[in-house]
Amino acid sequence: MTNRAITGQENINENAATPMGALVEFYRAFNSGDLELMANNWDQTDEASMSNPLGDVKRGWASICEIYQKIFIGSAKVYVEFYDYSIHSTGDMFVAVGRERGHFQQGNTVLELAIRTSRTYQMKNGRWLQIHHHGSIDDPKLLNLYQSQVLRK
Repeated sequence: MTNRAITGQENINENAATPMGALVEFYRAFNSGDLELMANNWDQTDEASMSNPLGDVKRGWASICEIYQKIFIGSAKVYVEFYDYSIHSTGDMFVAVGRERGHFQQGNTVLELAIRTSRTYQMKNGRWLQIHHHGSIDDPKLLNLYQSQVLRK
């Protein structure tokens, strides 16, 4: 179990060649709203899947990308960091299991986020690519507020 948070600001030279590098790359992409870097972190096949607090199961990068676009584009600012986590690896796969904390801000609305998170990566062509993400918000009121803010048009 590791208590040191991953924010995306860490200096990692390995990029996505190591599990830690892949996780740092993900949080760097997320917290900077960098859709191109996010795409580099994910497997680009239809096998990729995501079950996140915004609801539904998304399959394939095209569907997953739509969720990140909703988060990155617009006036909302979302920041999360990964903490209280463990990394479980075997051969060409690893799973990172832990928690995310952070905040969502849009106008005068500020939500403190608390998310249970797991990320699964597979080694392909010398780098780790994310093939699955699952995130859950336990607090029903916070979940409803987060969904209504991010998904509103």
